[in-house]
Order: sequence, then C-alpha cells, then structure tokens
Amino acid sequence: MSREKLELGRKGEDATADFLKQKGYKIIQRNYKNKLGEIDIIAKDRKTLCFVEVKTRTNFRFGYPQESVTLHKQKQLNKVALSYLKQYNLLNTPARFDIASVIFNNQNKFEIKIIKDAFSLAEGYN
Repeated sequence: MSREKLELGRKGEDATADFLKQKGYKIIQRNYKNKLGEIDIIAKDRKTLCFVEVKTRTNFRFGYPQESVTLHKQKQLNKVALSYLKQYNLLNTPARFDIASVIFNNQNKFEIKIIKDAFSLAEGYN
C-alpha cells in the first residue's frame, strides 16, 4: 500500500476516534492486533463494546467506503473480535460491529457516517 493511502487511512482513523468521543463513546483501544488480524478501533457505547472498522476514501469512484467491508473481511474481523473477547474475558459483554464510512472531501474535511451494528458477531458468541 502506498504511503499516501496509509496516511489517509491513519487520518481517517484519527478523525473517527475524535468523532466517536464527541458522540459519547469511550475509546478502549486503537489498532488492536493479534495473529488473526487487526481491529481499527475498539470503543464502548454505553454498555456495548463496539468493534469499529474504518474505511476512508477521497471520492466515490470505487463505491461507498463501507462497501469494501466484504463478507471475507467480516469473517476475518469476527475471528479477531472473538479472540479479543476471550483474551479479556468479555464473552458476556454486549458487543457489535460498526463501520465508519469516511470521506475526505476537497475542502480538507472529513465526512463521517457511523453504521451501527453493520454486521453480526459470529455464532457461538454469548
């Protein structure tokens, strides 16, 4: 991945973390990694643990940002999230997947839309 794309992604994640804080979320962890993959942001929305996948674009030429979270990506994120829940003994905690759809517009501003409960946590959870 090019340095420009990595930088855009980082800026999108930073903007999303700030946006979530303004909406009352508590950021628990950013860029959580294990051998199964990575979750961009783990946050708490009241009593619900939110695994947030951030997708940032500069335009809609390749579709909406959230459209790039394919079924394959959802399965991979599920594995990472379940591993996280087991590692921290949180299997009884309400949890969901959110997608942050981020557009960096030509006024150098971010337009952020949070899609709550964008896809389901794997079977066997809870």
